[in-house]
This record gives sequence, C-alpha cells and structure tokens, in this order.
Amino acid sequence: MVFIERRASPACATVHPRRVKLMLSRVAESLYWMGRYTERAVNVGRFVDVNLHLLLDMPGLLAGQWEALIKITGDEEDFRKRYNHSTDQNVIEFLTFDQKNPNSIISCITAARSKARSMREILSSETWEELNIFFLNLTSSDSQQRANENPAEFFREVRRAGHSITGAMAETMSYEEAWHFACIGQLLERADKTTRILDLKYFLLLPNVTDVGTPTDDIHWSAILRSANAFEMYRKVHGRVTSEHIIQFLMLNAEFPRSIHFCLNNAESSLRAITGTPYKQYRNPAERRLGQLVSELDYTDYKEVIANGLHQFLDDLQGKLNTVDDSMYKTFFSFERPL
Repeated sequence: MVFIERRASPACATVHPRRVKLMLSRVAESLYWMGRYTERAVNVGRFVDVNLHLLLDMPGLLAGQWEALIKITGDEEDFRKRYNHSTDQNVIEFLTFDQKNPNSIISCITAARSKARSMREILSSETWEELNIFFLNLTSSDSQQRANENPAEFFREVRRAGHSITGAMAETMSYEEAWHFACIGQLLERADKTTRILDLKYFLLLPNVTDVGTPTDDIHWSAILRSANAFEMYRKVHGRVTSEHIIQFLMLNAEFPRSIHFCLNNAESSLRAITGTPYKQYRNPAERRLGQLVSELDYTDYKEVIANGLHQFLDDLQGKLNTVDDSMYKTFFSFERPL
C-alpha cells in the first residue's frame, strides 16, 4: 500500500493510521471502478452495434445472432430468468435498460456515477458533468423510445458520451494517482472487451467454411473493426480487410488505443506511476501479474495464435485479465477493519 501511506495528508496525522489507509483505499477503489464501469457501459453498446451494422449490410442474416450476443456477454442465465425469446427488442432492453442486469448500460453508468459522487472532491467538475449528463440521458423519460426508434443513433450517442468522459478526464485532471487508478480500470476493461469483440467472430459471426474469404466474410470482419472504432485506422495501416491483419491490429498494435497490447502496456505504465517501481521490476502481485501479461504479448506471434486457435487464446487471456483484477484488489483495495 505504498501510495496510500505516502499520500496521507498532514491533516490526518492524528487519525489512527489504519483508518487513513481504509479511507484512501476506498477512494482508489472508487476511481478504479468508475473507470471500469464507464468503459463497460460503452463497450456493451459496441456489442449491440456489431449486430446493427450487419443488419444494415446483410438484412435477414441475423436470425440467431441476438441470442449469441447474450452468450458472448456471459449473461445468458440471467437473461433467461426474465425473457422468453432472444428478439432484438428483448436483447437491447436487457443490455441497455434492464436495471436488474448488473452489466447493462444503465446499471454500469448508475454505478459509475455513484462511485464518482462519493469522491467529487477528487474529480474535476468537467468529468463529473460529462458522467452526469450520460446518466441523465439514459434515465430520461424518452430514452427507451429513442433507442427503439433509431437504435443506431442511440448507440452512437452512447459511444460519444464515453469519449466525452475520457476526454474530460484527460484534459482537466492532473496525471497523479487518482487519474492513474481510473485509467487502469478503464484500460483493463477495454482490453477485456476487445478480446470479446474479437471473440464475436467465433460466437456470433462464424460463417460456413464456404464463406471464408468471400465478401460475406469481409463484411463480418468489417463489422468487428467498426465495433472497436478501428475501421479507419486499420485501413490506413493495412488497407485491405483480412482476418489475419485484423487479429494482429486489435491484439498487438502498439499505437492503436483500443488494441489489447496498447491497453495493457499503458495500464502497466500507470501502475508503475502510482507505486514508483522501476521498469522490469515488481513489488506487489498486481505489478507481477500485469508485467507477465504484457511481456507475453510482447513476444506473441499472431500467426501462431491463429494456428493454435484464436478463441482458445482469447479465452485464456480473459482468465489472465481476471487474475490482474484480483491482484489489484489484494494490493490496493483490500484492508483490515479497525478493531
């Protein structure tokens, strides 16, 4: 807990040191989860966006793909408890407005806003305003009507709201511990969701063998790129849409901000900025786990990934991201309650 003890203010000098640690651990955890929840909400919208893009490009081919969308988000059991059929309306309702679904957009933004509200003095007023605007737009009386009437535009608004919050944080907050904790949460969540966006090709868009390399296959892969806001940047780097280059770009590109490698590399940099640990060293489980994962990606060959199975690689990567999250909790957010 180096950062917590070092940053304890003189005003707290008379308080029991374990109480100071407890208070600041909670602030750090709130920042981390504010970043995760906000990013999660925006990325749920990206999953829906994959289907919406395909609906425009290939009408009539989405019969079972709304159900597959529930499977890839990992919420199938919860969905079955309250919905009889996997229609587009039910899936959009569940993933966007269902407050009983903890991973719905509205649930995530409500949780992020609650975390932000508990530490208003830490955040810039601009960051709070953008997050609050996002929340108010989602909970307005006409939000569900707007989503039903023009879902493509509604989910574009969700993405823009996420960009506004990220931009406000980047431009109005000092790059100190608070900003770094929020960034780590955001980047770990983004890396996880990029693995799931790529996994959509396995769960959701898997064509017949005869479709591989055809215009149908290209449309599927283009939808993956668009769901990650990566289509234009990919075309500048690689030009033609090919599955191998898309996998390489979204997994290993060191300069695109939604690639898995970029996210984890920058999360590690933020973690070291908090602890002061030199590069290539570690002093706690979080640094060790995250450093190992970044090093693995440094030497990953996308051709080997494809040959050995993309889905298996991504599934393993998601498990390792979960261990990083567990290590963050044990290192920075857990505490012993005062006697």
